[in-house]
Amino acid sequence: MVSILRALLAAAIAVAVMPQFAAAQSAYPNKSITLMVPAAAGGPTDTVARLIAESMGRTLGQTIVVENVGGAGGTIGLTRLAKAAPDGYTVAVWHIAMATAPALYDNLTFNVTDDFDTIGRITDAPMSLVTKTGVAAKDVKELIAWIKAESGKVTYGHAGIGSASHLCALLLMKEMNVQMVGVGYRGTGPAMNDLLSGQFDFMCDQTTNTTNQIKEKRIQGYAVTTKTKVSSLPDLPTLDSGALPGFEISAWHAMWAPKGLPKEATDKLVAALQAALKDPKVIQRFADLGAEPVPQNLATPEALKSQLASEVKRWDTVIKASGVKAN
Repeated sequence: MVSILRALLAAAIAVAVMPQFAAAQSAYPNKSITLMVPAAAGGPTDTVARLIAESMGRTLGQTIVVENVGGAGGTIGLTRLAKAAPDGYTVAVWHIAMATAPALYDNLTFNVTDDFDTIGRITDAPMSLVTKTGVAAKDVKELIAWIKAESGKVTYGHAGIGSASHLCALLLMKEMNVQMVGVGYRGTGPAMNDLLSGQFDFMCDQTTNTTNQIKEKRIQGYAVTTKTKVSSLPDLPTLDSGALPGFEISAWHAMWAPKGLPKEATDKLVAALQAALKDPKVIQRFADLGAEPVPQNLATPEALKSQLASEVKRWDTVIKASGVKAN
């Protein structure tokens, strides 16, 4: 009888504990998270993603694995993200190219505003004008004069149609009324490798990808594309300060997830992102690369949703005027 009572008691305890155990097991996150970068490894977005992944992982108590899925201006990776399970275990870091995709691609398999959940903005990265070593121009005005004199002959590298590096070049050509010959890559990581070896002439790329190369004199830096100078590159003027008044572009980065994320996952991802943007190591690393985290009020789903809608409208006008299409 005693053994029967003990068995019944054990069964009752097991039944009582089971829901709590199941809840603990299902609490988000209970396994590693994949952070997708829709570009090749080694580029600026990859750098941003890896900087925040480590910090967010510590907050969430799980490893965040960065996966690079480059190609087609980021649309290959975004297509995969749109089809991923909305469980919080697949997210992505991407940039301004999210806003340009609708104007550039006629046959997108996803809608940038309807098929993703927003997590929050991460950083605004200035762009910089750089060339391979050996270009004779001593400053940005001489650089512009050289490009104009060699219109149609100067080659520029970019990370694919609609990437930040491509958009910057489009705006430059529009403002200077010149043509350059584009050379596309699966990311500015491989593009930078070819610039270092002199395979093309010019690139407008994020300071997160160019700062160290400029400082090490492996490439030549001429100007930044923001209205204020960049502290990590104090010798570079702004384009707006005289060479091209009114010119401004920055490559903002943000985090997205598949549509339909559970509130628990959204809340924890947002909290982890905001914690990462206050992490002294992340702040310092961004500063070293000429960027800085966005204020906390912009690292939210609502702020990113608003930013995306505004940027889609802005770039729709610019891209249609340029006549550029990716397909």
